[in-house]
Amino acid sequence: MSTAVMGGMVGAESVDARSRNYQELKSRVHNDLLNRLDLERLTRLQREVAEPEIRSLIVVMLERESAATPLSLFERESLIADVLNELFGLGPLEMLLHDGSISDILINRHDQVYIEREGKLEETEVMFKDDAHLMQIIERIVSSVGRRIDESSPMVDARLADGSRVNAIVPPLALDGPTMSIRRFRTDRLGAQDLVKRDSWTEPMLEFLQAAVACRLNLIVSGGTGSGKTTLLNVLSGFIGATERVVTIEDAAELKLRQRHVVRLETRPANIEGKGAIRSRELVVNALRMRPDRIIVGEVRSEEALDMLQAMNTGHDGSLTTVHANSQRDALYRLDTMVAMANLNIPERAIRQQIASAINIIVQVSRMADGTRKVTGISEITGMEGDVITMQDIFAFDRTGIGPGGKVQGRFRATGIRPKCSERIAAAGMPLRADMFEHVKVVA
Repeated sequence: MSTAVMGGMVGAESVDARSRNYQELKSRVHNDLLNRLDLERLTRLQREVAEPEIRSLIVVMLERESAATPLSLFERESLIADVLNELFGLGPLEMLLHDGSISDILINRHDQVYIEREGKLEETEVMFKDDAHLMQIIERIVSSVGRRIDESSPMVDARLADGSRVNAIVPPLALDGPTMSIRRFRTDRLGAQDLVKRDSWTEPMLEFLQAAVACRLNLIVSGGTGSGKTTLLNVLSGFIGATERVVTIEDAAELKLRQRHVVRLETRPANIEGKGAIRSRELVVNALRMRPDRIIVGEVRSEEALDMLQAMNTGHDGSLTTVHANSQRDALYRLDTMVAMANLNIPERAIRQQIASAINIIVQVSRMADGTRKVTGISEITGMEGDVITMQDIFAFDRTGIGPGGKVQGRFRATGIRPKCSERIAAAGMPLRADMFEHVKVVA
């Protein structure tokens, strides 16, 4: 319930009491509706068709309650909207889901809901009546995708109709009651120049990566949770030629490619009986039979890394993927570990040789302390020295301090090293400017 709604109630009451009275009134109206309506009939109708009938019933109920709980016109409209959201939507979450500026909704407890907006976390006044109310909303979400959540299966991943990714975990694993996280995706896709304007990267970095993707180098985007890996992967995929056949593989469909010739594949979790799961590795293997020009894996997490590397090494160059890692070197370590998960007893040196020959460029992205996302490094894999994969930094971002308002200060710089792949890029008809590898841009 918003501050404006609570502030309009009887001034002598505390905020907690006003909120409690509002929740109790909403609960009474909602329960009365459930007793009086033919919900089976209404749920078969579109909300727009059923809403007028229900709205008129709610108005009558509120008039009956007006003596005990007087409401202003604004309060009454808010309560009507809340009750309709309880019947047809996701209750208190609806107003957050309609706010396009929110990237994450984080429900710690029924009475503690945070959001992330522009990279910053903030607590909201949104709350559920109790644990049972929150559990009801979670069950509504997971049942819509054929999943279940209870004590025997207390963790679940699901997806909302708009593509938002949902993770829920309930007692006994969640000690303070049901909890849920919703990762939302922008409806307006950021373009390459949008990232330049936001100081996420520079024009020379953009030009280099555009040429690298266009001439079919294999790229990995590395970064932590919420660092902008998927956003960057979307932008990089835009540099793929319109005539190429692209197959995407994701755990939850987040990529929004601009090309027409795209086949989108998504993993499938196990059903209620624990059967029928389709993992990324199976989809990568299947994608190789689909005559792809490019394969894009939303994120490699496990043994599918081996199949991805083999695809990159066997004619499917120009492929893209992301990996959770805090640096370019960590990304290589993570790939090494994930390939070992395939349990094929491949010698460690052979694994690293395959990584070194498959991957050309690693792009590191990070979320700064002020909530902004930046490309903090672009490195080229150059080969092997003994058992160690060698690489050289082409571009980097150096943090120098914190400015007014907590804004991160620093500079994007080219290291002065001309990458080995520049010859391949030039041979593809996209020669790189020599001065791009001497560029420096200060972010104040």
